[in-house]
Amino acid sequence: MKVGILMGSPNDREKMQPAADTLEQFGVETDVRVISAHRTPLAVAEFASSARDNGYVAIIAAAGMAAHLAGTVAAHTTLPVVGVPISSGALHGVDALYSTVQMPKGIPVATVAIDGAVNAALLVVEMLAITDQGLAAKLADDRRERAATS
Repeated sequence: MKVGILMGSPNDREKMQPAADTLEQFGVETDVRVISAHRTPLAVAEFASSARDNGYVAIIAAAGMAAHLAGTVAAHTTLPVVGVPISSGALHGVDALYSTVQMPKGIPVATVAIDGAVNAALLVVEMLAITDQGLAAKLADDRRERAATS
């Protein structure tokens, strides 16, 4: 069980590291990659189209500004894709948010808040916990801990 964490630029790594950290806390393997829908579109298509066969169960895709990464990934896979709009540029991530949520019919992308890496990871864990009771128990414990500290 492995989750791909993709980002459009190496500059996004700091904002996406919390997703990897969160997944790893739940014992979910991650594969973090920098891959661009604009600069390396064929690599994105190849990764996404072979992800299921390569053992991935979901993909988190983060990008700023034009933010086409999550949609491009979703167009090439039937795995769940969670988009994370990254704050950058003159619009501070609002453009990335709109680009990520405005997917055409038939290309679903779940979208979290701007810079919402932790929520993206937790959403993936919730999906996996549907059929994994051990993960569901860890998730419930984590919820209680988060509630106690907030």
